[in-house]
Amino acid sequence: MPTLVTTFVLLALAGLSGVGAQAAGLPLPFLIGPLVVSAAIATVMTERLPQGYRFPEPVRLAFIAIIGLMIGAQVTPSLFSEAHHYALTLGAVTVFVGLAHGLGYGVFRWLGGYDRVTAFYASTPGGLYESIEMGTAAGADVTRLMMQQFLRIIAVVTLLPFGLSLWLGAPVGSAAGMSLARADVPWSDLPLIVLACLGGLALGRVLRLPAGQMTGPMAVAAALSLSGLLGFEIPQWLVNLAQVILGTALGMRFTGLNRGLMLRGAGLAVVSVAGMLAVGLALASGLHAMTKEPVDVLVISLAPGGVTEMALVALSLSANPAFVTLHHIYRILLTVLVIGTVTKLRRAPRAAPPDR
Repeated sequence: MPTLVTTFVLLALAGLSGVGAQAAGLPLPFLIGPLVVSAAIATVMTERLPQGYRFPEPVRLAFIAIIGLMIGAQVTPSLFSEAHHYALTLGAVTVFVGLAHGLGYGVFRWLGGYDRVTAFYASTPGGLYESIEMGTAAGADVTRLMMQQFLRIIAVVTLLPFGLSLWLGAPVGSAAGMSLARADVPWSDLPLIVLACLGGLALGRVLRLPAGQMTGPMAVAAALSLSGLLGFEIPQWLVNLAQVILGTALGMRFTGLNRGLMLRGAGLAVVSVAGMLAVGLALASGLHAMTKEPVDVLVISLAPGGVTEMALVALSLSANPAFVTLHHIYRILLTVLVIGTVTKLRRAPRAAPPDR
């Protein structure tokens, strides 16, 4: 019972912080607001929480699936109208993943003083949950690993939209009121949404998809959208609720962190993300010369995180959010594939030396 009451109180406070963040014009207000408030509670008011409290994992997974459905529903036949550029743009994402990971590793290893394992998994430009899981199993410093991965996402969804807002002279993304959801979705669509969520989660588990809790539902929604047989929209209130729950769950992962460690981690995150964005800008400039795609659209397609917010920024730029999302999905899958391969190689037993 204390766990249930604590969860309801946390979500109530998180919801209020989301409304406040929206009024302040922050990007992803219903994610960032709850994350900041719950992280503050986890770090400053730890003693007020029930001993051993953890945010309910099944609740978090269910609402990650909602975000996956929302993104997958944006995959329409129009997405393939630009397929002739994909060899170049996806190739650039491949280069970006390697350069960004290497740059981040350097920041955490030599500037931050992290050990090699922690620096490797903390610097991945994607695959947040997989990086934490594999890094933990490999012996990384779990506290620093989780902190840097979460701060990477926060830094991307704040720094990049803010920079674009200054450049364009107007807010972009969620700060400009953009949304991939609709406010007028009928309640009769909810059973379909629930079934699609359950089917997507099952698909992700059966096929062992990377980030299956999101990519499974994403695949189901994309298949339904592309087939033309059945389509659905996610209501805005449900997307907001999903972001509140995910922000709260992420913030509670900071339980036990001290303020000094957080401030140092935030500084390292800003340095590493700024370097990654600089790499993305350089690649985007080169791609623009070859594909004539707008530089700003290419930059958000190469951002090291923030799938949902970058899709919303694409709407602000009158670009196809599915084009941007496709490149982010590829970035995540490629990153997970790389770290998964490295993890398996590290675990592989070494052959015994031959007898002499």
